[in-house]
Amino acid sequence: MAFDYSKFLARFVDEAREHCATISEGLLALDSSPGDVEAINALFRSAHTIKGSARMMKVLGVSELAHRMEDVLDGARSSRIPFTRALSQLLFKGVDCLLAMLDKVNAGEQPEAPLELREALVRAAAGGEPPKPAAEPVAAAPVAAAPAGEPPKPAAPPTTLTEEQHKGALATGHTRAQEYLRVHADKLDDLIRLMGEIISEHGRFRKDVRQLKDIAADTERHLLAVAEGQGKPPGKGPGDSGARRRSAGNSTALQLSLRQTMRSVTDAVLMQEHLIGELQETSLKLRMLPLSTLFAPLRRTVWDMAQEFGKDIDFVVQGEETELDRKITERIGDPLMHMIRNALDHGLESPEVRVAAGKPPRGNITLSAFYDGGCVTIALSDDGHGLSADRIREKALAKRLYSEESLARMSRAEIYNIIFLPGFSTSPVITDVSGRGVGMDVVRRNIVEELKGTISIETKEGQGTSFLLRLPLNLAVFPLFLVSAGGLICALPATSIVEMLAIARDEIIEILDKRAIRLREQIVPLEELAAILKFTGQAPTQTGTALVAIVRDGQEKLGLLVDEILGREEMVVKPLPPHMKNLRLVTGGTIGSGNSIINVLHVPELIRQAHGLADVGRMAADKDEERGATILVVDDSVNTREIERSILEAYGYTVETAEDGQEAYDRTRSELFDLVITDVEMPRMDGFTLTESLRADPRYRNVPVVIVTSREKEEDKRRGITVGADAYIVKRAFDQSNLLDTVKSLIG
Repeated sequence: MAFDYSKFLARFVDEAREHCATISEGLLALDSSPGDVEAINALFRSAHTIKGSARMMKVLGVSELAHRMEDVLDGARSSRIPFTRALSQLLFKGVDCLLAMLDKVNAGEQPEAPLELREALVRAAAGGEPPKPAAEPVAAAPVAAAPAGEPPKPAAPPTTLTEEQHKGALATGHTRAQEYLRVHADKLDDLIRLMGEIISEHGRFRKDVRQLKDIAADTERHLLAVAEGQGKPPGKGPGDSGARRRSAGNSTALQLSLRQTMRSVTDAVLMQEHLIGELQETSLKLRMLPLSTLFAPLRRTVWDMAQEFGKDIDFVVQGEETELDRKITERIGDPLMHMIRNALDHGLESPEVRVAAGKPPRGNITLSAFYDGGCVTIALSDDGHGLSADRIREKALAKRLYSEESLARMSRAEIYNIIFLPGFSTSPVITDVSGRGVGMDVVRRNIVEELKGTISIETKEGQGTSFLLRLPLNLAVFPLFLVSAGGLICALPATSIVEMLAIARDEIIEILDKRAIRLREQIVPLEELAAILKFTGQAPTQTGTALVAIVRDGQEKLGLLVDEILGREEMVVKPLPPHMKNLRLVTGGTIGSGNSIINVLHVPELIRQAHGLADVGRMAADKDEERGATILVVDDSVNTREIERSILEAYGYTVETAEDGQEAYDRTRSELFDLVITDVEMPRMDGFTLTESLRADPRYRNVPVVIVTSREKEEDKRRGITVGADAYIVKRAFDQSNLLDTVKSLIG
């Protein structure tokens, strides 16, 4: 029988990808322990397996590249060549190339590895110095450009196709992008077992229903007979007494039969409720995936970013076996990338600063997951310098987000939550990859508003920061607490509930004209939910006991006084229709008894409304400031000046230009601009000197300066920070949204 090539192609590609993942994991582990011979042996075995399998499948390009990598690893395990970081980066390039080639194999092609990469591996195996990695990865799969300010998305897990689909793909020469999910056999067995039990129970239930119908028919006949008997005059025959006895006997038998059947039906309903609940749980588990599917690709991404930022780190992952709905894992990839990039860029100090602070030069980032009261909590921690409440206050005041009086009244938890506002950043300088404040607001929107989760911050200045994401287990149904307030029923997401309690009304205290309660040595502010929602319905008569729902947003807590706590329900939450998207207090709706619509409340907005900070604290701009801000663009290239001018003027800014630093400096002697954008390489006076000169002028000490240049070395960026620039954009990464996001972040 002829060898069916297509039958085994999908299996080969999947296994080869798994071995690539093993090599990547091993290389990351060797970064912290380069002398681990057993780890190198494991990498060698994976490369050897890919080589052999590819040769059997006649995928010669993959086989040759794996063979070259095997030679390098053989030299490393025999100590013939040292295992250096340059060698590790070369092998990483080999893994990237293998994965790109496997995608092409999956599409029916016969790819070849680039000659440059093959020659580099041959030189490395012979003991030569591996070349420095190129700026662009070799043979990397094409990736759509990410929007400015957003980190690249982690690679999606490989799609698994069935044998028949692969045959069709080979016949047509390509595979269509489809979604498939690997399901563990045990989960499928549980679902089939449960299906059998439900079918069996449903059969018994149908018998009980038929019996109930028979009793109903007997009862109807009996009632007709009784009615006919009552129509006869009493005492008109000797049979009347016997008929009454027979009628009484029939009634007793019917009642007994009805009770027994009703008991059976009640038991059947209870059993079906149990089985349906188990069916729901088992079905939802089919879409649950271990978080290793999300966490594992991050190891390589974090390693690459650490090299980009010039920082040595240990990236520790814990709780990978924790399972979460696939729909949720797909939507938290970007928020996690934002947070990891922030931890690397802003959280962790440089090795020199860490040593000076008494810390080890190598930083630590820990990503962990665990079950938490019917939810999953994902924690991202670093041992960096932590968040500074004073610095956040200064930035918020400088950007006119809040008044000085409002900031003075805020707790530390409220101050930390300011970092989630759009456009806010504590970075000392904005670069092409971070600092424009377009990351943490995305995190909050995805986690809190779209996934109905919560995010909280734990930080200690000088020691590190932890972000805790608390997420529902799935998106099919949400756990909700139903409460009554002002005579109306509404729902609170269980992920935002800390606890519910009944307290005596005399336990409510007054602090600065605000009500509060003491909860385990903590003062929690207290507000009527009906008052926040402006409900005017009649509330129940107040008794000596008050019902309180403690909700949280990050570290902030609020006690909500409610009329009644109706219980916890698993319910489907529908999003608001487009014309109601601006209802900030409501995040969705669900259907209650009698087809009534129940509003699901948005807890972060409840807390903001309760604290009176939603609009009151924001500083209103003066009428004379409603005009477009004036920006000075400085560049010796006419084309660059006009491009930047047209972009900024299209968005309402007033723009003036200067040909070089000296002309710009002369203009600033007589005019006060709201922002200055400058190139570096210019005649007469360069951009660094111009920035330094402006910072020496008291009038321009706080005026934002943006450097837009082709210089992309780290020492140039550090010099930009030193001379006082607020943003540093590399022209290679320049685009319209990049510039506008930066300007909006600095002056609104």
